[in-house]
Amino acid sequence: MSNIRIQKLNASDTHFNAQLTQLLAWDETDDFAIHQQVLDIISNVRKNGDKAVIEYTNRFDHCAIAHANELELSSEALKAAWDNLPVDQARALELAAERIRNYATHQKMESWQHTEADGTILGQKVTPLDRVGLYVPGGKAAYPSSVLMNAIPAKVAGVPELIMVVPTPHGETNELVLAAAYLAGVDRVFTIGGAQAVAALAYGTETIPAVAKIVGPGNIYVATAKKMVFGQVGIDMIAGPSEILIICDGKTNPDWIAMDLFSQAEHDENAQAILISDNAAFLDAVEQSIHTLLPTMERADIIRASLTTRGALILVENLEQAAQVSNIIAPEHLELSVENPESLCEHIRHAGAIFMGRYTAEALGDYCAGPNHVLPTSSTARFSSPLGVYDFQKRSSLINCSAAGANTLGKIASTLARGESLTAHARSAEYRLL
Repeated sequence: MSNIRIQKLNASDTHFNAQLTQLLAWDETDDFAIHQQVLDIISNVRKNGDKAVIEYTNRFDHCAIAHANELELSSEALKAAWDNLPVDQARALELAAERIRNYATHQKMESWQHTEADGTILGQKVTPLDRVGLYVPGGKAAYPSSVLMNAIPAKVAGVPELIMVVPTPHGETNELVLAAAYLAGVDRVFTIGGAQAVAALAYGTETIPAVAKIVGPGNIYVATAKKMVFGQVGIDMIAGPSEILIICDGKTNPDWIAMDLFSQAEHDENAQAILISDNAAFLDAVEQSIHTLLPTMERADIIRASLTTRGALILVENLEQAAQVSNIIAPEHLELSVENPESLCEHIRHAGAIFMGRYTAEALGDYCAGPNHVLPTSSTARFSSPLGVYDFQKRSSLINCSAAGANTLGKIASTLARGESLTAHARSAEYRLL
């Protein structure tokens, strides 16, 4: 048995809203020391380019880089990583990549236009970004799934050049990550990380090309750097700790639900795992499963800390109330482990990804279901969406006026422009009146 205490809440209690707000609270206050350190790193990289990147790489990653050309891995190295993978890992990566690519293909936006009665043509031109940077955590942490999830949608969008940066502490490369990069079609890989890698991608150096957008997860230094370079480049999002919210009607195996909660809690101590049910006895059963199963977990200490500080079991009156609570939480991952998930889903407005039914474990979405696992956290699903092909495409408006169209629109524009005291706007339109 495991010594763990997980918070219990009742949605019918008078103080529930305040309790829920406190549960969801996440201290995002910028650490001034980190902020200043990242600012200095970005400034140094902008000023000194490769020299600064090499200096930081040697200092923070304990490497011995002498020349900038040592920062880039060859295409042969990527291919060798792929060729040397065990057959089962290679096949798993291939199957995951195929599913991610198929899903992404459905997201691709196409250019369009239509012709109005007077001959004026309006439309939209969709083009891929020229070059994208992908940040991948390095060293012992292996996240080949993140490589696939970030790189494949970019390639489906038509991005011609994808630059990956991955730190190699003590010179240690992760062959699974490099193999995933090869499979996903990454064009160049540089063995750098941290804020210096973000700065290099944003502003470019003598060796590392500047990109239009930076995507991919990283630590607090990477996240802070991404915030600071936004505007110079686009970014995907500032991700907070991982989250899972499960709504269950009490008819799913409690061991399954406990392990689903563990699947996110094991990420780190700040991850959040919450279960909502209208069945009080089931909440007790899941709590019992948590106590029983926790000692069997390799990352038991991390799971215990996560569930103790940020986890919760919430009792609601019915599933409709569960959906209302879920919409307040706006979770990154939402499991609808109920008899009729389609019906309940109609009441869900805010979630990064929704996992429907008892057999759809969130972990399947992390690796191989097909939809992207880069999702909005910290309630930002209220206004943002998962990473997708559309994040690597941009839209230009097309306007091609006929003479008749210019005559009609010019009169409207003239009236509005003069109302705004912008005479040149008005006269520009009036010159074209018939």
